[in-house]
Amino acid sequence: MQSRHWAGLIVLSLASATPALATGQADAKGFVEDSALNVLLRNAYINRDYSDGRQDSSEWGQGIIANFSSGFTQGTVGFGVDAFAAYGLRLDSTRRRSGNGGIDFFIQDSNGNPEHDVAKGGASLKARLSNTVLAYGDLRPSLPVLNHDDSRLLPESYTGTMLTSNEIEGLEFLAGTFHAQSRKSDEGRDSGGLKGIDVIGASYVFSDVLRGALYASDVDHVVRESSFKRQYLNLNYMMPIASNTLTFDFNGYNTKYDVTDNKNRIWSL
Repeated sequence: MQSRHWAGLIVLSLASATPALATGQADAKGFVEDSALNVLLRNAYINRDYSDGRQDSSEWGQGIIANFSSGFTQGTVGFGVDAFAAYGLRLDSTRRRSGNGGIDFFIQDSNGNPEHDVAKGGASLKARLSNTVLAYGDLRPSLPVLNHDDSRLLPESYTGTMLTSNEIEGLEFLAGTFHAQSRKSDEGRDSGGLKGIDVIGASYVFSDVLRGALYASDVDHVVRESSFKRQYLNLNYMMPIASNTLTFDFNGYNTKYDVTDNKNRIWSL
C-alpha cells in the first residue's frame, strides 16, 4: 500500500470515527455537561458443530464493557476524550474445544489452554472546530469499508486518526488512517497483524427521497502478507405511495487483491 494521507488529513491531523454530530461547536455545553457513560453486560456462548469428524468448538464467557464519551469544551475549538474498558471472564471451554479462529473469545496460552480472562481498554482525544470533528487514538469505526467487529464477547478496536466533517448541509465527508488493530480475543493493542488501513468517503442527502454514499479503503495486512483495495457505493431512493413508502436501496462492493489479482464484486437491491 502506498504511503499517503489525504490533504484534509494532513492539514487537520486528527479525526473522529463517530457518526456525524447533530450540533456544531457553537452549541457546546462543556466537557462534563455533555458527557455520557454507559455499561453493557454481555453473556455470550458460541458453538461450532463440525460434520466431518473434527472436534466441535465452543466457548462461553461473561463480558462487561464500559463506554465514556465526554462533551467538548467551550470556545472556538472544543476538546474532549472518548474512552472504553472491557473485561471478559471465561465460564466454559477446554483446550480441545477452544482456539478456533473466528469464534474464539479467549486466546490460548503457551500450553494450548484458553486464557481465564481478557481485559482491554483504550482512549482517544478529539477536537471540534465548527462542524468538523477530529480524533486520534483507539477508535471503533462503523463504516461500510471498515467496521469494528462487535459480534463476539468483546469488541475490537483500531488505533489511528479520523476526520468527520459536516460543514456543508447534507454532506458528510470522512477520511482516516489506522496502523494497529486490537483483536476481539486479545489484550494486545497491535494483535491483529495490521500494517495499515486508509479510508475515505462521503455521503450526501440530495433530497428528502434520494441520498447516496461512496467509500473506499486500502488495506495492508502483515500476517497474511497481502493487501487489497475496496470501494463501496450506496444509492437510496424512497418512493411515496399513498400513505406508504417503497424504498430502493442499492449497495455495491468492489474488492481487488494486489498479490493474487483476485477480484470480487457483489451488489444488492
